[in-house]
Amino acid sequence: METKPGRLIPPLFEPPAAKAPFATRPAESRGRFYAEPESPTRTCYSRDRDRVIHSAAFRRLKHKTQVFVEHEGGDYHRTRLTHSLEVAQLARSVARVLAVDEDLAEALALAHDLGHTPFGHAGEAALSKVTASIGGFDHNAHALRLVTKLEHRYADFDGLNLTWETLEGLVKHNGPLTGKKLPAPIASFDARMNLDLDSWPGLEAQIAALADDIAYVNHDIDDGLRAKLFSIGDLGDAPLAGEYVRAVSAAYGELELGRFIGELVRKLMGKLVGDLTTETRARLSEANPKSAAEVRGQGRALASFSESMTRDIGALKGFLFDHMYRHPLVMAPVEKAQGVVEELFTALSSDPGLLPSDWAALCGAPGDAATGGVVRDYIAGMTDRYALEEYGRIFHREIEL
Repeated sequence: METKPGRLIPPLFEPPAAKAPFATRPAESRGRFYAEPESPTRTCYSRDRDRVIHSAAFRRLKHKTQVFVEHEGGDYHRTRLTHSLEVAQLARSVARVLAVDEDLAEALALAHDLGHTPFGHAGEAALSKVTASIGGFDHNAHALRLVTKLEHRYADFDGLNLTWETLEGLVKHNGPLTGKKLPAPIASFDARMNLDLDSWPGLEAQIAALADDIAYVNHDIDDGLRAKLFSIGDLGDAPLAGEYVRAVSAAYGELELGRFIGELVRKLMGKLVGDLTTETRARLSEANPKSAAEVRGQGRALASFSESMTRDIGALKGFLFDHMYRHPLVMAPVEKAQGVVEELFTALSSDPGLLPSDWAALCGAPGDAATGGVVRDYIAGMTDRYALEEYGRIFHREIEL
């Protein structure tokens, strides 16, 4: 396709020159659990972002399932790592439009999936099932455990020693933690450093959570079409996306699949981001918060999609659930993968000597709660391929997913 160079069209949006009064401000951070001198060249939140990027847990996301079991997926299919990068791009863009702290929004977006197990949500369900007697498993709680305990990069402390605001946003990815039994890692850390679990987090964390929704519905449409789990015709009848399928077809006629997906996702993503910024500005105008603390004290989310868009997104997720997440080509390997997680836990907790020596040293007696907790942490940190390698080592047989 030949193109001619042209002038840039004047932008409709210019980034604000200064942060809004309700933005989270680095100078007002509640600090870190362990006191340490701050960087002379980075804000505390950009430093948090950098610590997440350089963590082992972040690198492992490269080989963890998003929807497709990672080693089975094609070159185009998302992993937890590529998903997290897309969420970060969206979160930073929206934070810039709303004049809040971009570094904090980006740090939270990059960290939001650190606690996921191998094999996606199916792996989490399996690990939670086999650890029910010792508290189960929650990926947000495990993310907190990773960044406060399990990462070993610094001589002076365990974890990454992130700021209070990043830890708060990580734990409250889905909103306040009220009216429910807290996972042990969250309850334990909150007792040491109060995270105000009954309030909404700052606007940056709220933006990162909604960027997660925007990213995954769009890239799952992309991956689902490329994998032929549903057709363009199927998607043309889907809620929300169908309107843009028809618009692209009307404007361009027949297109190769990659170009069609690019146009579709660009339009749909623009619609979602536009709705989010419009609704959030309206809520901010009504509430008129003068600080990040006032955002937390509202008793409701200030970053949000409109009610109609929330319904439409829910309906589109329903389409993806029926046509993609429960498709036999996705479910067959995932169900086998759940068996891998369950069998690994049973074997390792019954015989902790099968663990690497540094992990085995942390265990108690075979089968007790302490050993189960160590094994749970060990399995949660595995990539898809490492879980399969460990399965082969322990059971002396390979499993085909």
